[in-house]
Amino acid sequence: MLSRLDSARQVRLLQFLYEAGLLHKEKPVIDLTGADLSAIDLHNKNLSGSGAFLRDFSLYQALKLKIEPGKAANLRGAILSDANMERAMLEYTNLSHVYLNQADLGLADLSDADLSDASGITNEELEQQAASLERATMPDGQKYEDWLKDKKTQGKDEKNE
Repeated sequence: MLSRLDSARQVRLLQFLYEAGLLHKEKPVIDLTGADLSAIDLHNKNLSGSGAFLRDFSLYQALKLKIEPGKAANLRGAILSDANMERAMLEYTNLSHVYLNQADLGLADLSDADLSDASGITNEELEQQAASLERATMPDGQKYEDWLKDKKTQGKDEKNE
């Protein structure tokens, strides 16, 4: 059904499903595994726990939100190619096994997000685009902080050669 809707209607449907409690990370009633959300516009939207799903937010609102990990969105396996997720709040969101080819994650907050086995994007591209990757699980399964340490170690090794 999602593939038949335009981007604006996909967002409205996802918002309804989330607010009805059907997409929560811990026990989703509706499984979006493999959902095709190509070209969906999540620009300035909130996909994290607590409060309305896909809500526009300001920095002040983002700072005062208390994120509840169990209520974050579960988009496991979704196809998000060419999706606009610029400045989206995706904290704690399950993005494992998603396809992110050409997705715009400019300044998105991916703190504590699960991006394990995500395809179509590299760790380096995530680092360049996202505002935050703190404690996020990267596509290769490493925690962001561990990946950074490995990256620095490799840089030093290459410099010494």
